[in-house]
Amino acid sequence: MKTKHLPFSIDKPEKSPGLSLWQATTTWQRLIKKTLEEYEVSHAQFVILAVTFWLEKQNLEIQQSIIIKWTKLDKMTVSQALKKLSQKKIVIQKENSNDTRAKLISLTKTGATLTSKLISLVEIIDEKFFKKLNKDEKNQLLFLLQKLI
Repeated sequence: MKTKHLPFSIDKPEKSPGLSLWQATTTWQRLIKKTLEEYEVSHAQFVILAVTFWLEKQNLEIQQSIIIKWTKLDKMTVSQALKKLSQKKIVIQKENSNDTRAKLISLTKTGATLTSKLISLVEIIDEKFFKKLNKDEKNQLLFLLQKLI
């Protein structure tokens, strides 16, 4: 029921899927941010590192465009994050002999070690955060989120 004189289509904020998604995401991100801060890595940088780590384990050639596709981060965010990670010697960006416009991205040995540690820490956070859901609920949540992407 639309509330009188208000533009909302719902009568209570807790009935808003957008607000609920925002609240859950913000709560989850806050926990991750707190852990990552100790390693001077932002959440976006972590996601880029984790995706790069996974893609390397698949023996795939990694370019910025592939990272953008997998992370859904915008081009500027990925570009800036890769620049910072390169400066910290966590990733290497080298020329691609097949396409001089696209650089190949890889983790340094230090970067791979750091990323592996951070993945373990973030998985612990995920385990604690999602423990309120049983296995079927987690699968349903994942299905619904994938449907929105």
